[in-house]
Amino acid sequence: MSNIAAAIITIGDELLIGQTIDTNSAWIARHLNELGIDVVRRVAVGDNRESIVKALDEEIAGATIVLITGGLGPTSDDITKPLLSEYFGGKLVVNERVLAHLKEIFTKRNRPFLERNMKQAEVPENCTVLFNKMGTAPGMMWEKVVSRKSLVISPDSKVSRSPGEDHEEKVVIAMPGVPFEMISIMQDEVLPMLRGRFFSDALLHRTIVTAGEGESFIAEKIQSLEEALPAHIKLAYLPDAGMVKLRLTGRSADKEALAKELEARQGEIADLLGDIVVAREDLPMEKIIGDALLAQGKMLGLAESCTGGFIGHLITQVTGSSKYFNGSIVSYSNEVKHNVLVVQQETIDNYGAVSEQTVAEMATGALRVLNSDYALAVSGVLGPDGGTDRVPVGTVWMAVADKETVKTKVFRFHYNRQQNKEMAAKMGMLMLWKFFSRKS
Repeated sequence: MSNIAAAIITIGDELLIGQTIDTNSAWIARHLNELGIDVVRRVAVGDNRESIVKALDEEIAGATIVLITGGLGPTSDDITKPLLSEYFGGKLVVNERVLAHLKEIFTKRNRPFLERNMKQAEVPENCTVLFNKMGTAPGMMWEKVVSRKSLVISPDSKVSRSPGEDHEEKVVIAMPGVPFEMISIMQDEVLPMLRGRFFSDALLHRTIVTAGEGESFIAEKIQSLEEALPAHIKLAYLPDAGMVKLRLTGRSADKEALAKELEARQGEIADLLGDIVVAREDLPMEKIIGDALLAQGKMLGLAESCTGGFIGHLITQVTGSSKYFNGSIVSYSNEVKHNVLVVQQETIDNYGAVSEQTVAEMATGALRVLNSDYALAVSGVLGPDGGTDRVPVGTVWMAVADKETVKTKVFRFHYNRQQNKEMAAKMGMLMLWKFFSRKS
């Protein structure tokens, strides 16, 4: 059977004006891809009837599965549900299971159940209701057979329709735009249904995470292996801050054989790249660091100035991080650097808060105060203000330390404040990993 094509429609004016970042499409696409379903289009439209209808017409014509997020709330700008009911030729009716769920939510929250909230229990009569245990707006699914004349593209790229008709089964799924609600419905209802219903070639990935070398170096190093890849396996280079991920993607009807083949190719490439390989899984740096600390039985402490606790936030995103992370001292002011981390006042006065000398003392101070085996210290000027001729905006000093050694490095970032903070966090964690590698 040919590969299944899917399209994603995200609805909401907030997506088009940049007020909200669309993370739903990325999550959906990634999980459909794991099933071997190809996302062929992603479309964002505003809260406008004509735009939504046009998107539905186009995506239903071009894909077998259409997934929609957004516009299912109880307010006047949430027009998706009544429009879909009209589009598929039905009317809105109260679903008793959804109604009971809604009343239970409002009772637990000790809030009155309003007439407006009753609207949330209404669903199109001709849809399959997808239960939303995380919120008030249910998902909906329509299954229909679409009759359409086949499109024919001539050698001169002109498009016409053949006399015959195709009968293709289509599935249209609508879900709320709140990410955690959408994810719940996808995991509980949608993905199991798609997995059992549609058959496609297996699509598998294997990843190699590298650090310290650029794409060109890696491409040169593995050129012979890359050129020897069979047609059903592709290699992609995915660069990031100080890192490059290599993603092998294979497609085959034989999933088990494909998995073995990909793992063999992955091993060959990783062995050739040697010590620049950080991981053989698609893991974030905070998970890689956590695994290294667990393997060594060591504890980490942080002293963060310009990153304001962001590195600690990333580290604690990993379940079980308390086993290797003692904490972070957000020493944003010079007083905290001096009073808590015991950075000498003379050091700050003579060299400044953003200096090699200061971060070195911050790191050794964090080792003592947080009773840690390793420490990372960060101090910088993220902008857009605060820079000087000696320490321009984007300057970030970092230090990593254990009880015997302190290593320092300066970075120059050239982005906006938020991006500079993210880059500082990524490069700090990479610096930590390199320090761990020296110890392992």
